[in-house]
Amino acid sequence: MLIVQAQEQSKSAQLADSSCSLEYFASQVEAACTVANRLETAACSYAANRKEVGDAVVAVSGFANAMSSVVLLNRSVSNMAPDGAVDMNQKGDGAAILSCGLLDAVQSVDKDVNGVKGRCADLQASLNELAALAKSLTAQVEDNPLEAIGDIVEQEMLATSQAVEAAAARIEEMLDKSRSKDTGVQLEVNERILDSCTELMRSIRILIERSKDLQREIVDDGKGVSSVKDFYKRNHRWTEGLISAAKAVGWGASVLVDSADKVLQGSGKFEELIVSSHEIAASTAQLVAASKVKASLHSQRLVSVKSASRSVAEATAGVVASAKSGSKMAEDESASKMDYSKLSLTQTKRLEMDSQVRVLELESLLEKERTRLAELRRSHYHLAGASEGWEQEEEQQAE
Repeated sequence: MLIVQAQEQSKSAQLADSSCSLEYFASQVEAACTVANRLETAACSYAANRKEVGDAVVAVSGFANAMSSVVLLNRSVSNMAPDGAVDMNQKGDGAAILSCGLLDAVQSVDKDVNGVKGRCADLQASLNELAALAKSLTAQVEDNPLEAIGDIVEQEMLATSQAVEAAAARIEEMLDKSRSKDTGVQLEVNERILDSCTELMRSIRILIERSKDLQREIVDDGKGVSSVKDFYKRNHRWTEGLISAAKAVGWGASVLVDSADKVLQGSGKFEELIVSSHEIAASTAQLVAASKVKASLHSQRLVSVKSASRSVAEATAGVVASAKSGSKMAEDESASKMDYSKLSLTQTKRLEMDSQVRVLELESLLEKERTRLAELRRSHYHLAGASEGWEQEEEQQAE
């Protein structure tokens, strides 16, 4: 679950030096309250009419993403007021627990509609308390967080680069370990997967470096006679969107490596690796989108960033292809070990029928899941655009 993963990530040392303006945090808390209300409405509609499942699925996805953002940003806000960090973290954990409880209640909304309404109200109250506490604590901080936002951008971009480097190092270690203990098909599958992951990490490193160059160009062109810090302060919403995107890339790199490690150990699924690769590709696309909002349309560095982004997309496709081929090779290897010659005619026919039924079931599930995925992607696009202010920035640029 995204919210649980965000809780774990919020306790990571990578976020120890992160910070966030109160205005931005408040906007994310407000967005979470809005999507919580939307989830309650969609769940109640589904309880009354099962055909309303599409809105419920989209609402669940939007709610999970919004609460994950609040959980992560809560850590950043608590870093700015160390004296109240314990209270902030407790409030944040409480809100996360309540949000998970709300999602559990949604699953059984047809049996208890009032349960969903009650849990939603509890969560709303918890989020309001969290926002009030953040406001009171940050008011005690003498320095304006926007004064240091330029430094924060550099820190987050550096942290992202370090996360990608760490992921690449882990991949190399896994490859060496596999070569020392695995043979045959298993070794070939592992090498294909890890080689493709290595190529993806390399492409992401290049994209991050080119994004840094574009960012510096944007600042130099936009700051005029003012300082770099003044530019970031004037455009802090865009800046915080850039920071958020950089964090997402670093997190995506860690998730990808974790998925690859599980596949190699036999405890994970190839499909998890495919989803993780798509997730990190989406994170890099978010970074590019956040970077190019203020870039000149004729910037050569923007062209360079777009080229690097295409390379990431191609490398992602390579990971997907290696995962699919690895899955096929593993299945073929497993099937080749089964001795069908010992089966009777009746047993063979029975297995054949079971296989046909399974194929039909999987085809039906695949079609339904593709529809659900399309709805989730549409919801995520609109939520991301609204929270980061891309649409507003692009309209201002067009004017």
